[in-house]
Amino acid sequence: MAAMYSGIHLKLKSPQTPWEDKLKLARFAWVSNQCLLPNKEQVLLDWCTHALTGRYSQKVEFSQNVLEGLWFYLDDLLHSRKLHSLLKQGKTVSLRLNMAQLLLDRLQECARVGPESMVCASTVLSVCQGLLSSPALSSVFTTKYELIVDLLAKLCTLACRELQQPLLIEPPMTESVTSHDEVMTECLQPQPASDLDSSQIEPIIESSPDQPELEAKPKPKENIRSAHLFEVLLQVLSCYLSVQRQQANPNRVFTMVTNQLIQPLILLRHLLTSGEFAPSHTHLHLRQQLSRDIRVKIDSILQLALFPSEHLTLYKEELLPSKEDSGKRGPGGAKGPLKPVSAILSKLSARGYCEPPLHYAVKSNTLPLLFKFFLESYAKGRGSEEAHRMLCFYFLTRLVPALEVCLDGRSLSPADAEQPISVSSGQKSSPLGTPESWSLALLAVESLLSQALSADIYNVAADRIRHEEVQLKFYRALEQMLFNQAQPSIPAWYRCLKTLLSLNHLILEPDLDQLISSAWVHSECMDARVQRARQLMVCSLLQTYTKLRQLPRLFSELLSVICQPALDDLRPLLLSESVSASIRTCLLDTPASQGLEICSSVLESIRGYILPGLVREDREEKMEINGGGNDKGENKEIKVDLEREDASMKLFSLSHLLHVVLFSLKTLDSASSLPIVRQSQGLMEVMQQVAKELLHLLSTEKKAGKAKVSSVKGTPRKGKNTVDLKESEEVALWEQKTQEAALLLRYTWVEVDMLFSIHCSKYTSLQTDISPASETEGGAPALTHIISLLSGEIVPARLQPSHRPMSCLLLKLLTLQQMKKVLLDTSLLSEPSTAAPLSTAAQFILAKSELEASVDGEQVWDGQIASVNAGSYHVAHWYLVTSNLPLIAPHLSGEDVGCVADMLVNSLLSRQTGGGKDPQPGCLTVSLVSSQLLQSPVLAELPSVFSATMCSLTQRIISVLKAAHVPKVCPTLLKFPEKGVSAHREAIVEDILASSKTGEAFVLLTDTQSKDLMDILQVLTNLNPDAMNSEDLSSIFLHLFFMLTSTSSQLEQVDPPGSGDDALFLLKLLRVMTCLLEGRNFQSVLKLIHGGTLLQASVSSLLWHSNNGRFRATGSSQWLDFIKAVQSFIGSFVQLIIVRNSSVRLNLDQFASYLTSKEMSNVQIVASSSDKPDPGASILSVHLLLASLTSFSQAMASNLGRSKPMDQTLTQMLTRTTASLGPAVESVLKPQTVSQSVIQPASILGQAFVVEVVTVMLHCELSTHSVDDENEQNDTRVSLSHMTLYQGFCRQIFKEISCAHRPLDFLVSSLHFLSAFYKAVERTERGEREEEQGKEKKEGKDELYMQILQSVHRLLSASWLSESDVCVLEPAVQELLRHLVEKSTPGRFNLLLLLIREGLVTGKLRAGNYREVLSAAIITKLLSCCRLPEPCTKALWLIAPQIISAMVFLVKSSAQDVSLTLPFTVPTVTSMTSLLRQGEGLITNPHHVILVLGALQLVPLHHLTPAVYQSAFLAVHEALFAIIQCHPQVMLNAAPSFLNVFYRLVASIMQEGRQRGDTDTDGDVYLQCSRLIERMYSHIAATAESFTTLSAFMVAQYVTELQKVTLRPDVKLHLTEGIYRILDLCVEQDIKFLTAGLQMGVREVFNELYSSYTHYHKAQRQGEDKYTV
Repeated sequence: MAAMYSGIHLKLKSPQTPWEDKLKLARFAWVSNQCLLPNKEQVLLDWCTHALTGRYSQKVEFSQNVLEGLWFYLDDLLHSRKLHSLLKQGKTVSLRLNMAQLLLDRLQECARVGPESMVCASTVLSVCQGLLSSPALSSVFTTKYELIVDLLAKLCTLACRELQQPLLIEPPMTESVTSHDEVMTECLQPQPASDLDSSQIEPIIESSPDQPELEAKPKPKENIRSAHLFEVLLQVLSCYLSVQRQQANPNRVFTMVTNQLIQPLILLRHLLTSGEFAPSHTHLHLRQQLSRDIRVKIDSILQLALFPSEHLTLYKEELLPSKEDSGKRGPGGAKGPLKPVSAILSKLSARGYCEPPLHYAVKSNTLPLLFKFFLESYAKGRGSEEAHRMLCFYFLTRLVPALEVCLDGRSLSPADAEQPISVSSGQKSSPLGTPESWSLALLAVESLLSQALSADIYNVAADRIRHEEVQLKFYRALEQMLFNQAQPSIPAWYRCLKTLLSLNHLILEPDLDQLISSAWVHSECMDARVQRARQLMVCSLLQTYTKLRQLPRLFSELLSVICQPALDDLRPLLLSESVSASIRTCLLDTPASQGLEICSSVLESIRGYILPGLVREDREEKMEINGGGNDKGENKEIKVDLEREDASMKLFSLSHLLHVVLFSLKTLDSASSLPIVRQSQGLMEVMQQVAKELLHLLSTEKKAGKAKVSSVKGTPRKGKNTVDLKESEEVALWEQKTQEAALLLRYTWVEVDMLFSIHCSKYTSLQTDISPASETEGGAPALTHIISLLSGEIVPARLQPSHRPMSCLLLKLLTLQQMKKVLLDTSLLSEPSTAAPLSTAAQFILAKSELEASVDGEQVWDGQIASVNAGSYHVAHWYLVTSNLPLIAPHLSGEDVGCVADMLVNSLLSRQTGGGKDPQPGCLTVSLVSSQLLQSPVLAELPSVFSATMCSLTQRIISVLKAAHVPKVCPTLLKFPEKGVSAHREAIVEDILASSKTGEAFVLLTDTQSKDLMDILQVLTNLNPDAMNSEDLSSIFLHLFFMLTSTSSQLEQVDPPGSGDDALFLLKLLRVMTCLLEGRNFQSVLKLIHGGTLLQASVSSLLWHSNNGRFRATGSSQWLDFIKAVQSFIGSFVQLIIVRNSSVRLNLDQFASYLTSKEMSNVQIVASSSDKPDPGASILSVHLLLASLTSFSQAMASNLGRSKPMDQTLTQMLTRTTASLGPAVESVLKPQTVSQSVIQPASILGQAFVVEVVTVMLHCELSTHSVDDENEQNDTRVSLSHMTLYQGFCRQIFKEISCAHRPLDFLVSSLHFLSAFYKAVERTERGEREEEQGKEKKEGKDELYMQILQSVHRLLSASWLSESDVCVLEPAVQELLRHLVEKSTPGRFNLLLLLIREGLVTGKLRAGNYREVLSAAIITKLLSCCRLPEPCTKALWLIAPQIISAMVFLVKSSAQDVSLTLPFTVPTVTSMTSLLRQGEGLITNPHHVILVLGALQLVPLHHLTPAVYQSAFLAVHEALFAIIQCHPQVMLNAAPSFLNVFYRLVASIMQEGRQRGDTDTDGDVYLQCSRLIERMYSHIAATAESFTTLSAFMVAQYVTELQKVTLRPDVKLHLTEGIYRILDLCVEQDIKFLTAGLQMGVREVFNELYSSYTHYHKAQRQGEDKYTV
């Protein structure tokens, strides 16, 4: 055989052999082991590559099929495992060097004519991949640097063509600012580890109109090839990167990259970044991770090639001014030194490497990326740090002009900027003429400035002293360009200004007025993103000038801008909600004198610029009217009105500004200095005078208006009379705005004056001087003010704001303030004449007609008083009423209070109907305000409003019931008028009794009516039953009970399966009624009808619903919730009857007789022997009856021991109910035959429910016998009537509890049963004397003890239990253990300890059986919390050190596997913590506590998901807290170990709580952890004797970690408050040590921390110390 195949090599070389046969022979030779060829692999590779080379050099001719076969054959060879195994063994196999050129030519052909014309393109790519997969084979490219560069360039070009292909055929799309924001943000990330935002889905280029269309839908084969292309590209990038790093000549690398690679690389990176999620790229099958990996490789190549450390000198020579000699200024090469910056920028600016529409986008996205690389490479290096910063700055100055903007304020080519963008490659145009390109340019500038700010390259002092302010001049030139070419419709424009402000406020200071005008006052773009950017810039401006203590100067410039002539359009709102909040924050940190100075400036502007203009215009208008009515006069009048409108707009803006500033200042108090008080007094006097002048102006205008109307009436002109009269009745816009400004000033003045006078005794109120009428009339000033406000004396009658919302709201606010003034005067309140004005004022504020007016849609209000308009007035008014309801409610009539209640109920029900969606954060709606009022305790404190609300809800219920379908019998309730229902509660009782007797529903509800009633029930759930008076509570409860007994859904609406409306409706109804049972006035209901009757009627009604099939469509989960609601209602009602202790026997006997009657036993017989084909209804009835019996028995058993008469009554009832429960359970457990099919009722009812019923039976029997034993005082043996049933249940539970997956409710019920059963076994043997107990009895009890322990151990070891399941089971397991060890003998307890010791073995953990070890740890934790007999206690704490040592080893072992953190490590640490807590004073050796600290040191805290991190953090924190709280003696020796573990917590929360952008969705987790850190710091500070010497060390650790990250503000707040406690322990020597010993950057962080500590915390603590004994 060997000889047979030995001639293959000759046949391959023979020209007579056909090429098809040669190919078959080559394949056979490769796969066959019987073919003997020396160096076969090398021979076959050489033959294949030689054939391919000959074919393409036209030396050999063969068919296209043979050519494809050769490529496939070569691909198979290169990817074969056989070849790679030989290479790994060290065998030498190589390829011809001309193979590299052959592959490059093929890739060039792909890039030139398109891959679709090349049939084996995917094979060529696969060959390249195979070559590069082995170092030996890849040497054909890697041995020559130029070849690998050429390969990478061609693959990048091919990839760019693939990415651009779908973009070129799409219709033109405009560039999205948001997508570019994301692109620029991504450029700033050193490692793009986070997923890109979904906003990056829009392409950022426009299609060329003359671009030839390509195929829109590639073939599936090309899809696979496209995906393969990028995988090969990533492999080539990795290979090239390793080759580049091996190059010894950085100049050569730089030249090769700039000449051949930089353009395709940056184009490819841009296309990958901008189109990663584009729908047009889905055909490429490009994975996100693959795209990110490619970008990371491109970044590494560019950074290492363009900015190596060896080129630092070249960059200095080119960039720094001192190095710019008069030498050769060529771009590089042999004639002069290399100029890297010029070379890079020339390649970026060159055209032709991409489509013209893409060019500017690529360049603008690349420049910030290059700056980032430059900063990372050269910002920090050897030598002077300042020199490196200046180098980075000069590089920045070269990058900004490359964006084709000129820093003298003009674009580089104004003529070109005005030309449209041309798509032809030969035509050069500036793209800055379009807003899209401006957005790109501004985004790039913003990114460059942000990086300069982050890198801290601008040192203001050094720039001024040593560099002649070169940086300041550059940034000012940039700022001039931004203002001269202002783009206020682009968010990046505001962000650029904000960044310049952060660099140095002096950059913008010379043009501060222009900044305020363009970016704040006159910014008209209402786009949400623009508004957000503008507000952030304004807030930053306010914060900056607050820190500079120059806030008055900023407001002075603001006032001068506002007082300038306005634009044609209306001004936007000056102060948004965020800007107002920023002003409030800033003014809190501003001295009071500066705040008052700002207010004075505002008033001076009003008096100096606004009021004189209004008065002058008023005089001119009068002169024009007197002078005649020609056309010139009319034009003059129009001009005057326009000027007045402008002045009124300015007036309102200034009034609103003054309002915000005054409401943000700290109020005066008795500690305020006298100069501040005098300054405030003077300010209030001036403000009072301004308000008077404005009101006088309006009153003068009223008189002039009347005169004008009379003159028009006296001299009518034809055709003009009706028009002029109509215009005279309307109010001009300037009058309306002036009125709003005057009222806002008046309201602000009244509020502030009242606040100052209350809190500051040195301040003298000026409110007595407001109204001159008070002096003449001699009445109380406050009452006089109310009368004048309501009569129209303050505001002219013609300007009554019935249709002007802001004026109306301000008038109500003014009236409310005067009401407060009257209510504060106790002497005035006692006068009889005071009630009438207060009632009138309250009615005016309420405005009943406005509340009753319907509003289309739900209005939204942002809470700003200046934003109140017709679209938000309804919300603002309702908010005013509800927030001041305690003030106005006592002075409202019953009808008005009813209006408030109706409004409250209507809005709440509309909220339920509309889905309850909340508006945007910070905004209010009527329904949201009502919901907040309902949930607040205020409503319960207002009896009249609360009662009216209850009446409104009752009327709603009655109206729904009256609208429902009423069958034959009409109930008495619905015959009464709605207003008289509360007086006829007896009639409702009669209806309830009649319905319960007949068993028929009086009212049939539709789905809509049921939904309306459920909405009302939802409102009732939020009402406090203790606040209801007797009438309201009895009325609403009886109506609800009527709904339970006398209503039902219409039958045709119950038939569809899955609806379950009846059960859901009754579920909510029962829950509300159960809540009402807790009301303190519920005895009023029991005075009308007996509790036993109500219980009987409720169960009877529910059984009627069940028997009539009303619950057939109810799902299993809804049905179980319904059964729990029934049990809760019955249990609460029985508890109420027993606690009330009135007619207990009568009520309970009535209900017990009903439940144990023959009729009820027949229900079970029917269910057991029914021949119905569908026994579901009867089984549900059995379920209801069993649930009722169970809850009734359980409630009575829990109340035993109150008194002997009560115990006798309850025992008799329990005996009857238990006797009924036994047969019922036994019948349920038997299989039933129904229509020749066997059903298991127990399985239908649920195992958990049946076990729960039996457990209640057992408890009741035990409770009854315990009462009998106490009464008889004897030791007779207890015998249980159903012991056989209990024993059978116990055996079945042992079989099922841990054999397979079981529902949690069944497991909990089974554990409860085992607890009760073990207690029963003990009770049955208690009466026998010890000597009478035989050996078998003892062995049986011990066996039961061990069976329970083993079952619990197996259950907790079950693999199907999750961590949350174990947490649910722990309380039941602990109760079971408590019963087991409560009276345990030492022998039995030793069995339990032995089980624990055998479970806590490290070997089981290493073997992978961690669940068994975890079970022992959980049992240990629960056992430590149980009360033990004294011998058992000694035994436990004797072995506790061994248990702790074993757990320490387990934690150390499990900490090595991070996947075990949540399922094993955390529970084990929790068990150790429990032992430490319970072992306080019992664990005497501190060594064991120190062992725990060693284990905590190893608990994983990094690289965890938020949920796992939170669990691990809490476990470690609680262990530390247990040590510091329960073992303080250990801290004297173990303080360093304790602090090391605590330092791990602090470091981890700083890493996890750092700022992550807008993608942070787990903030609450880290916020909670930061609170715990603050608490631990406080406890450490409280035990100062153990940590005094280590306080400086703790502060040093804290600031060292803080210097590494930027924390979220909320997390930082808590950590800072905690470290302040440690700084309290530091003495002056510690502070000096920290200042001297910390490194430079850390020292700055510490200085900032200590400064804030001294300013905020230390001063407050010293103030508290003055009052500390």
